[in-house]
Amino acid sequence: MNNFFSYLKNVRAEMTHVVWPNTRVTIGHVFLIVLISVFTAAFIAALDYGFTQAVAYFIGG
Repeated sequence: MNNFFSYLKNVRAEMTHVVWPNTRVTIGHVFLIVLISVFTAAFIAALDYGFTQAVAYFIGG
């Protein structure tokens, strides 16, 4: 049990060294992640639609 509390003490000490981003940077990163996710989803959806149409064409559906 002593090792667990020692671990938590070390974690707390290391967390003081972390440089946290400000609100503006955080919002910018969130916006960028959402934008990349939307473009990735649209790209995958376009590929899925294209492959579905190609398979339907080849099997005569």
